[in-house]
Amino acid sequence: MVQERTSPPPSTGPGLASSSPVPEPEGARTPGEGEPSAAEAQAGEGNGASGPLAREPADSGRRDGPDREPRSLEPQSGEPRSREPRSRVLGRAGAAVAGGLALFAAFPPLGWWLLAPLGLALVAASLYGARPRRAAWVGALAAAVFLFPALAWVRTIGDDVWVMLVVTETVFYAVMSALAAPVFRLRAWPLWFAGLWVAMEWARGLVPIGGFPWARVAFSQGESLFTQYAALGGAPLVSFAVALCGALLAHAVLVRPPAARPWLRAAPALLALAVPLLTLAVPRPGDEGRSINVGIVQGNVPGRGMYVLGDEPAVVLRNHAGETKRLAQAVREGKLPKPDIVVLPENSTDIDPYRDETARQIIQDSVSDVGVPTLVGAVVAIGDDSRATRSLTWDPVTGPGAYYDKQNLVPFGEYTPFKDLVLALWERASLVGRQSVPGDRPGDLKLGPVTIGAVNCYEVAYDATVRGTVRAGGTPIVVQTNNASYALSNLPPQQLAMSQLRAVEHNRAVVTAATTGISAFVTPDGKVSWQTRELVADMNVVKVPVRTSETLATKVGAWPEWALMTMGAAAAGVAAWRGRRRADG
Repeated sequence: MVQERTSPPPSTGPGLASSSPVPEPEGARTPGEGEPSAAEAQAGEGNGASGPLAREPADSGRRDGPDREPRSLEPQSGEPRSREPRSRVLGRAGAAVAGGLALFAAFPPLGWWLLAPLGLALVAASLYGARPRRAAWVGALAAAVFLFPALAWVRTIGDDVWVMLVVTETVFYAVMSALAAPVFRLRAWPLWFAGLWVAMEWARGLVPIGGFPWARVAFSQGESLFTQYAALGGAPLVSFAVALCGALLAHAVLVRPPAARPWLRAAPALLALAVPLLTLAVPRPGDEGRSINVGIVQGNVPGRGMYVLGDEPAVVLRNHAGETKRLAQAVREGKLPKPDIVVLPENSTDIDPYRDETARQIIQDSVSDVGVPTLVGAVVAIGDDSRATRSLTWDPVTGPGAYYDKQNLVPFGEYTPFKDLVLALWERASLVGRQSVPGDRPGDLKLGPVTIGAVNCYEVAYDATVRGTVRAGGTPIVVQTNNASYALSNLPPQQLAMSQLRAVEHNRAVVTAATTGISAFVTPDGKVSWQTRELVADMNVVKVPVRTSETLATKVGAWPEWALMTMGAAAAGVAAWRGRRRADG
């Protein structure tokens, strides 16, 4: 057990700490129990010096250096551990719920991006001063309130899958919160909290079974003041900046500076304001004077939910071939400029064109009609029992050519992990059918006058996959996606926000072709220049800038993420070590 010093616990300031039921640190004295004298209070005993800017006055008799540890929040060894009052527990729960709701509202389709740092401020406030076990439960509550609505699109597969996914992801937030609890006793805790947040999102994107990087805080910032951080350190730096801003806001409210230096109260708030405003100084790459015309085709599908293909064979293929011919006709009539290339969505053919001559001929006729190299999305057979989700180049004269196979596969959608066991326990898993096999190389594909960067649907959430494609020479980035099962849910707008962030991260235009929407064109500065409605057939030709210069984020790769994670993990280690040292006397 960690010992408590003879001074009272950190006091809280006005605002969040006084007007809402956000608690003081757990284990604090109740009024009248060992309260300090006026002289002690004046000397800074109980000024809440647990933040980076709240220090004791010089006459307090304590060394005022950056390595001085704030006072412990737990009782002395041998003393009974005080139970946190119910009002404080409810205060933590209320802040956690409010923080989770704010995070959800920051994501599309609402997209109120400013609520992301405010939500994280509430989450930090709910954890402040809590012991690790309680912090874990509070963090799990905030995560559940956030993730259940943010991932509501998973309900298309089944409510049981939705619940299992959210419960699994919530574990990461709970562990992070438990690790963060002792960090609040360190100076500069907003930095360490933000670093731990990045580490948590990294772990979510890695495990289990390939990870699930959806709903990272960075993906709520598709077009905001924080977005430009992506050009410096990718999505991890954006998440860090948002978490740091929120933690600084919490610090400004929760930590009271010494009476002799009240001006320190404003410093954390000013720093929180500076975090997003500093992006105005990030250099923006200029136009390189080259562009191409890209045709985008959205053919639509007849079915909905899990049965999007309908009952008629080849209907998805015929829809997209027909819309491609409609684009060709619009070009001939002068309604649209002639494209240099055309992009069709993932699964734009529901029949393998390598094995079915009729499907092959339908594609060839439509590509020949438009008269330019076209990127087709197909699910193709690999042997007798496997398949691949393929981005396939198609020439109007020579037919199919180079291809890219999707690397990051969707568990239980494109393959079944632990197949024999899962099929024995869960009959619905058989809907996956043939098991997909992942590709093993980046998506740089020569298509007409450019080398595009092919990214397939779910992969846009994976930093390394997109970065590898850009490093291989892909420009523009082309995202083929099939969101038909999730039409009109919050998935399509969330995916579009990811494309916006990737555009800024790599200084590349992003072209998205979707079966049912949202198809879109995103400029290299992250702005959506054109997009379709959902559940309609549509097509267009857009002028897309071709850029080759690399951002710092593209060049340095994952190094910023590793640095931020290491910083947070080191702080958690130091906090744990100091706690054990105090417990040992």
